Amino acid sequence: MATRRPVSLLKGKDNIAETWPHEPPRFTDDFIDDFLLWCVKKDSSDITIQTDRPVYNEINGALYPALFRPVDAADMNVFLTRIYGPDASARLASGRDLDLSYEVRPDRYTRIRFRVNITAILSRGRDSAQITMRVLPSEPPTMADLNVEEEIIKSWIPRQGMIIVTGPTGSGKTTLLAAGIRMLMERKRGCGKIVAYEAPIEYVYDAIKSPRSLISQTEIPRHLPDFAAGVRNALRRKPNIILVGEARDRETISAAIEASQTGHTVYTTTHTTGVAATIQRMVSTFEPNERSEKAYALMETIRMVVTQTLVPKVSGGRTGVREWMSFNDDIREKFLDMDVKEWPAEIQRIIPFHGQLMARSAEILFEAGDIDRRTYIRLSNSTGAGG
Repeated sequence: MATRRPVSLLKGKDNIAETWPHEPPRFTDDFIDDFLLWCVKKDSSDITIQTDRPVYNEINGALYPALFRPVDAADMNVFLTRIYGPDASARLASGRDLDLSYEVRPDRYTRIRFRVNITAILSRGRDSAQITMRVLPSEPPTMADLNVEEEIIKSWIPRQGMIIVTGPTGSGKTTLLAAGIRMLMERKRGCGKIVAYEAPIEYVYDAIKSPRSLISQTEIPRHLPDFAAGVRNALRRKPNIILVGEARDRETISAAIEASQTGHTVYTTTHTTGVAATIQRMVSTFEPNERSEKAYALMETIRMVVTQTLVPKVSGGRTGVREWMSFNDDIREKFLDMDVKEWPAEIQRIIPFHGQLMARSAEILFEAGDIDRRTYIRLSNSTGAGG
């Protein structure tokens, strides 16, 4: 029997302030997927489930309660077990957060997918949890959907080498990367064999028609222990393209460089802001005694860096603002003749000639009326994609 609630919350079915009409007095396993599907139908972009609070839907950037009553410890245990498994609480108690994907199949032809993070928290003096579920589109967007600049698109398909997409958490890196992979697959001649290593897998390509392309997606750590192991695995599978979800450590960056040097095209992401800062950060992961050698190896393989942040649009929703730089043969040769310590300043100086600064991208959007003055000033004063 549904929980009674104030009439003020029982508005029309299209009202985003409405809570779930089938809310049970106690959650069981059978209710979870139906509830999540209802949240998706309300156009929720993110669902947050937290002990001692109602579940919240994020709709157009604002939070709305999806339940009338708060989730208690017993309800949370049901959510954790359904979404992750019976050992979720034990893993959280070990001091780890959990990243995974979750899928609901309302029928045999439909897949509703979520990117999930589960983090231990303290609530009312007790160990508790928060589950954040990002609703993923059924297929990746196109580059046109994201309004990606033509200069980026032209440089997106090198014969070999590395393309790095960067930005802070929540800046749309994975979405931009997925749009780029879709573009490669939809080319008339396809793109051959793609092997992708992601943590977790967010976008799937089932709906993309590409008879001359084959993509396989491996989830880290579900299928392989880490990204470095993924790149080593890729080199044994004769791919044309390797997608590395995140180059976060020395081993992964080194393996990605090696893959690029052996004739592959590698796409990856990092949590950095700005083109110059990206190169500096990747080089700094190596030990001092090998830093110069690895820096020059990186410069030999790099083809483009795109750094992105998401900002509010005047008309509603969010838009990507990007800084990028292409590294052609002449530019790479120039840097290979320079001391590594001189690279950041020189990159920052020449970006306007071989790409575009974040400030210039913000100016274009402001002049078009897409972003407000406050956002424009903030981005103009930043040295990268801060935000």
